[in-house]
Amino acid sequence: MRLYEYEGKMLFKEFGIPVPQSVLIGDPRELDKVIYPAVLKAQVFIGKRGKAGAIKIVNSRQEAELEIKNLLGRVIAGYEVKSVLIEEKIDIKKELYLSAIIDRKLHKPLILASSEGGMEIEEVAKSNPDAIVKHYLEVGEYPEGWTGRWIARAIGIPSSLISKASSIINQMYKLFLDYECKLVEINPLAITKDGNLVALDSKVDLDEDAMYRHPELKKLGISARHEVGELTEREKIAKKAGVPYVDLDGDIGVFPGGAGFGIASIDLIKHFGGNPANFMDSGGAPTQERLRLMIDLLMKNPRVKVIFGARFGGISRCDDWARAICQYIIENKPEKPMIMRMAGNMEQEGRKIFEKYRHEEPELFKDIKIYKFDTPIEEVIKETIKIAK
Repeated sequence: MRLYEYEGKMLFKEFGIPVPQSVLIGDPRELDKVIYPAVLKAQVFIGKRGKAGAIKIVNSRQEAELEIKNLLGRVIAGYEVKSVLIEEKIDIKKELYLSAIIDRKLHKPLILASSEGGMEIEEVAKSNPDAIVKHYLEVGEYPEGWTGRWIARAIGIPSSLISKASSIINQMYKLFLDYECKLVEINPLAITKDGNLVALDSKVDLDEDAMYRHPELKKLGISARHEVGELTEREKIAKKAGVPYVDLDGDIGVFPGGAGFGIASIDLIKHFGGNPANFMDSGGAPTQERLRLMIDLLMKNPRVKVIFGARFGGISRCDDWARAICQYIIENKPEKPMIMRMAGNMEQEGRKIFEKYRHEEPELFKDIKIYKFDTPIEEVIKETIKIAK
């Protein structure tokens, strides 16, 4: 479960990690304690908020009231702004990166640090991998005193700040371990012009299944929640219909059968250089209405250029799948191409349905391709990516 920035910073303060002075604003009238200039930060679960217009610098209460009114209720990248964090403006000399995560390949916890903060760690890894420092720990192990000092020196923190930086690094990991987090990230950790260290942002992801062991979180106003309010409109529609669906940022709509193949499709599309637009799961033996809704979500997504579909008929029949697709095309006359592969239970019946409609409505079905089992799925995906590009 992701925490908002202000919630993460509440935990930072509990563990002695310095953060800017701040006030959480849900109403523009709550501005009496603010000293200007200040920074307004919309509380939404997206990265690069500055580029998205979710962070504003204000120099007076009048400016703050105007910007808060503009931000509250606004939808940014699918997320509605319900609160704004207003912080003291910090004069930054240098930005650093710190995080505690789990290395899923090695099954070990890891402290990541970099001398290049303020950008995604993936971007740093590509452009300057030598700027990243990794320190692995054993499961359940707390860092020794030297751990923080070694990492601080490795990312070039000045000698005068080594002690403070070491404490922040070790306490960040203690927070990660004590609350059984999936991720704790400080990006950036700022070296200020007056020689201090301040965590300017927080990203904390808790394991919701472990939260019952931490009743102290409730005292801070943090309790398990479903982020329905943070879903995109398509995700809300899918959730209401009981369809597992997640929006991604690509342009290839993914219309698979089960969840496992849905995940595999995403991996294959990425592997061959494409960008999936979503995750989706039809579930076992889906109804016609469910299948048509799934297609509709993809057809109405403005990012989607082409749809990749695949059905291996087992419990779910190929003829039901084919009938749903054909009926949707006849009723809605979509213009986006669909590249699909169908095999398994009732495959021949499904093909007869496609051929019938293709014969009756050749113009509507001219951009619809359905491959047989003897065409490797990799080739179907490559063709889909080619069309998307």
